[in-house]
Amino acid sequence: MLFEKKETIYKKKDRETWQQIKDVLKAGGLKGISASHYAQDVVRAGGCGAKLDPRDFGAKGKADHDIYYIRVREADKERALELIRENGLVTEVKSSEELMQDASVRARAQMNEN
Repeated sequence: MLFEKKETIYKKKDRETWQQIKDVLKAGGLKGISASHYAQDVVRAGGCGAKLDPRDFGAKGKADHDIYYIRVREADKERALELIRENGLVTEVKSSEELMQDASVRARAQMNEN
């Protein structure tokens, strides 16, 4: 069982929850967990040509734009979700489209839903 198929149980831009879920799964004794992150944001170059990300100059300093994910073996998926629920956490798997959407576009979509 060296190469088992894995399923994504968490994919979101939320490092805190990602870390909590990783800790819960590790404490629960699950093996073969893949947990990592990657940058998928497209950065538009600033007008000065310095290629600085204008979102990094807010009051809180450099923003975290990474997408965090956790994948578990198919056989362990139900046990992983059970451990997560027992600890009061919620997993989310967002599509790449949702994760790449501008905040203004998301806000407008939510306003239209209500």
